[in-house]
Amino acid sequence: MTAPLREATIDLDAISDNTRHLRRLTGVDVIGIVKANAYGHGAADAAVAALAGGASRLGVVSIEEAVELRRQGVTARILAWLHAPGRRFDDAAEAGIELGISSFAQLEAAAAAGSGRHPVAVHLKFETGLSRNGIAPADAEKVLAEAARLERIGRIRVVGLFSHLSNASPEDDRAALAAFDTACALAESFRIRPELRHLAATAAAIDLPETRLDAVRIGIGLYGLSPFDDRSSGDLGLRPAMTLRGAVAAVRRVPAGTGVSYGYDHRTAAETTLALVPLGYADGVPRQASGRGPVQIGGRRFAVAGRIAMDQFVVDVGDASVAVGDEVVLFGDPALGVPSATDWARAAGTINYEIVTRIGPRVPRRSVS
Repeated sequence: MTAPLREATIDLDAISDNTRHLRRLTGVDVIGIVKANAYGHGAADAAVAALAGGASRLGVVSIEEAVELRRQGVTARILAWLHAPGRRFDDAAEAGIELGISSFAQLEAAAAAGSGRHPVAVHLKFETGLSRNGIAPADAEKVLAEAARLERIGRIRVVGLFSHLSNASPEDDRAALAAFDTACALAESFRIRPELRHLAATAAAIDLPETRLDAVRIGIGLYGLSPFDDRSSGDLGLRPAMTLRGAVAAVRRVPAGTGVSYGYDHRTAAETTLALVPLGYADGVPRQASGRGPVQIGGRRFAVAGRIAMDQFVVDVGDASVAVGDEVVLFGDPALGVPSATDWARAAGTINYEIVTRIGPRVPRRSVS
């Protein structure tokens, strides 16, 4: 049987099971984060799988991502929190998208899109030390006073208060929690009483129970990958959802001293067999993993030989029996004996989040259960 030229299979049951597991572990609502095409896994299918596993809401970065989910038939509550300067929110209001609000100007725009009959649902985001978006402490009273007024007249409905942690250290995250608690107390003084306070993403949801509050935002954990350097997916009870595979496109026997790929960074040490794999950095395979990225062919593990090119890379398989059409697994569930996305991250000097998210549109996704 010939393997597909290139393919990412997505185990939807794994996404559901990971969601269910983290919901049980944390004991609070799970907001399933499906931004960036669900970290490369396919947003609509991943969203449905997360909801099946018990997620109560979905989270994306942009309104455009949220509206696309609506087009795909996803009717659940969706939060979008990063907006272009001066953006109007009429389309979000029409699609019933909940808006993350980080400034007075965004609050005004949300109110302009709302009406007494259909107030816009907002989550007010506070800056608590990450130095990114969020209402600055100096602006909090002004924003909260106006949010309370707009809620009274039916233009908005404050359904959430939130912020984000740095994961720099437990001490830094606890300091952010304290700053967030102060912001929530200030909101209460204006009689703003939302459904949800949410602060923790996957790492803090697992490691810092005091940050779980009313809900946790689960991103990388949804897809079965560990946010920690010292613990694997299996250690956390998670199952990786994506398997990236291709097929051997060509095989050649070469003598010692043969140069491989651009720059001849790799020259064969002895007579050997080279296998060509039609995946490259145009597909999201990181060039930085040249000479190190692991693959499995025929149940054996090898490493990329030489530089990863735009469309292909070469594997030096020695005297192993390899044929055109043989399956090549770049990464998947290490419990099945294949390399992991974390292995590729280490080879490329990056994080597993980037490895799965960067897999490009030229690689077909095939959802499986």
